[in-house]
Amino acid sequence: MSGDVDRANEPRTLAAAVVTMLFWASAFIGIRAAGQHFDPGALALLRMTVGSVVLGVIAAVRGIRWPPRRSLPGIAAWAVAWFCVYNFALNTAEQAIDAGTAALVVNLAPLMVVIVGGLVLGEGFPRALVIGAPISFLGVAIIATQSRGGLVALSGLALALLAAVMYAGCTLGQKRLLASVDSTTLTWLGAVAGTIALLPWAGRLVSDLQTAPATATMWVIYLGIFPTALAFTTWAYVLARTSAGRTAATSYIVPALAIAMSWQLLSEAPTLLTVLGGVLCLVGVAITRLGGPVRGRASGREVDG
Repeated sequence: MSGDVDRANEPRTLAAAVVTMLFWASAFIGIRAAGQHFDPGALALLRMTVGSVVLGVIAAVRGIRWPPRRSLPGIAAWAVAWFCVYNFALNTAEQAIDAGTAALVVNLAPLMVVIVGGLVLGEGFPRALVIGAPISFLGVAIIATQSRGGLVALSGLALALLAAVMYAGCTLGQKRLLASVDSTTLTWLGAVAGTIALLPWAGRLVSDLQTAPATATMWVIYLGIFPTALAFTTWAYVLARTSAGRTAATSYIVPALAIAMSWQLLSEAPTLLTVLGGVLCLVGVAITRLGGPVRGRASGREVDG
């Protein structure tokens, strides 16, 4: 990054953001297809194993730039929280509470990033971001009211909240790390560390692989290649070039894209309120992209050209 200027609306940054959100939206379909046949921990382990291999290839092609030794503890903590704890908490939460409640709680995370990023990272509170992010969250809340299944457990709510905290904390932590670590190398190292943290589920994974249909296994492989390896690479690229608040708020596009994909691929026609919620998500994100560049103390440097 040149100095600490926000590059949120540059074509390459926007393209990377679109790729990230499309793949993350498709992950909802993949998790639904595979989750019936894989334990949450086993699913996360296989997904991260595949993702680590693909990320290793990407890092090798682009050139691995080893981070300073002082950054290694931070990388390890971020990796375990993001690739292990977040994935496991979310996968498990969705077995204890309905999808709408899970989405509502987890999507508190971008709002947390906006607030903490403004206070701690010196990103401030741009008017467009302060207006747009709550509008998108309102859209998520409306979507959540349409997908309730009546399944709400305290343990599930706690895990969903843990996932939200992990999402917010890891986005902010990654923003800090990107100031001194190459984004591609960071993503690969993080995925490897997250995979190692998930190894306690190796036995369950072996068992699930023996009983799961081939289509479910292929869905997990898809999750590892596209929503994990490729999407987290483009996510890091975006985060290195714009504020943490704007980057996190962009993820409010995911519910709208997931609705559209479910409609087209699963023939799940959305209700009128669901469509309204999706539109609000899109409008809110569009608003966050308005205005001038944001400057912050902890902007990531441009390391990928």
